[in-house]
Amino acid sequence: MNTNELKQNIQNGKFDKEFTMLYGDVELAKERYTDAIDEFVNLYGDMDDIRLFSAPGRTEIGGNHTDHQHGLVLAGSVNLDVIAIVSPNNENIIRIKSKGYNMDEVDITDLSKKESEAGRARSLIRGVVAAFKNAGYNVAGFNAYTTSNVLKGSGLSSSAAFEVLVSNIVNGLFNGHKVDAVTIAKYSQYAEREYFGKPCGLLDQMASSVGGFTYADFNDPQNPIVEKINLDLNTSNHTLCVVDTGGNHANLTQDYADITLECKAVSNALGVDFLRDANEDAFYNNYAEIREKCGDRAMLRAMHFFAENKRVLTQKSALKRGDFNTFFVTVKRSGESSYDLLQNVYSPSNPKEQAISLALALTKQFLNGRGAYRVHGGGFAGTIQCYIPNRMYDAYKAMIESVFGEGACVKLFVRAVGGYELVGE
Repeated sequence: MNTNELKQNIQNGKFDKEFTMLYGDVELAKERYTDAIDEFVNLYGDMDDIRLFSAPGRTEIGGNHTDHQHGLVLAGSVNLDVIAIVSPNNENIIRIKSKGYNMDEVDITDLSKKESEAGRARSLIRGVVAAFKNAGYNVAGFNAYTTSNVLKGSGLSSSAAFEVLVSNIVNGLFNGHKVDAVTIAKYSQYAEREYFGKPCGLLDQMASSVGGFTYADFNDPQNPIVEKINLDLNTSNHTLCVVDTGGNHANLTQDYADITLECKAVSNALGVDFLRDANEDAFYNNYAEIREKCGDRAMLRAMHFFAENKRVLTQKSALKRGDFNTFFVTVKRSGESSYDLLQNVYSPSNPKEQAISLALALTKQFLNGRGAYRVHGGGFAGTIQCYIPNRMYDAYKAMIESVFGEGACVKLFVRAVGGYELVGE
């Protein structure tokens, strides 16, 4: 359908069911998508075959920095997402204009890795398309306008959401949605690791692609065990939120890489490639020898992994039986481990900037034993995650925003689907 027909269908309620599922706030979604369609027309003109796509950010529920060691994770896709207005263009050019950024153009006749594109959105586009083509799927050109409300640098994985969005566009436009959500996550991770240059695990892409509350076991990353958990956090009488402390992940690639490298050093000292395959008893029985080879921080980070992997199983079990008290205890213990052992609360290259440390301390003081809180996602900068008793949420929001600014506290809910094409009724 053309853009006018699409806008009419939005206003007439044909997308209301999907908007409710994805966002809750239907009127805000109508306005957002209509504005995005207008921007698409301003860029490319009116077209007959217009499609709508969405890919969510994710919140890590459990398993902080376990995925890259083939560990266990819990995550949820959230109501903050990247959306795209898209139309095929019958060319070999992909054009994506994202709000606030310059137009990215990728010639799909050349999908080789470009060193000059490392760390840029264009590399993610090229990498995703290369993954589809390498697997024998159809690829072609399209025009797109995207806009995101996933907090950049917040640990909600805006880059993974963008990768999953591009993957779903290629899958939907040219392959009839034949590629499953787990494979899309793998293609998205391939783009980030091989083309963008960030040595990430699969957690972010998996959570964004699969959707809902997701448990994943990455013992075999090529064939992860993925399980949906039916859970309504509303029954806990707590509000899930993140606090954006104002930091940004953009210049922290080496900090993330160091965690992977140091864990790798310990696993190699134990005769395996990943800590998941290591003998924990051998680690503790040979602490002095391994410490000499790998250093103190690597040892602490390995200790975090062993304990965190077990916590995920405890959290999963607690959530499946609706035991929120046990769940909240393990959330706090996970946060303490990330602070003390993993050490991803602030960057060692900039120790004077400790916004996450401050946010955690203020939240601990405010809650006084209630709820739960922890560093969120990759860490070093960005956000903390909190479970605030409903009756305390408004006061907490006012307190924390008095420090970090209006809008810093963002209420989340976990949406039921991951990467998604909106089709209307």
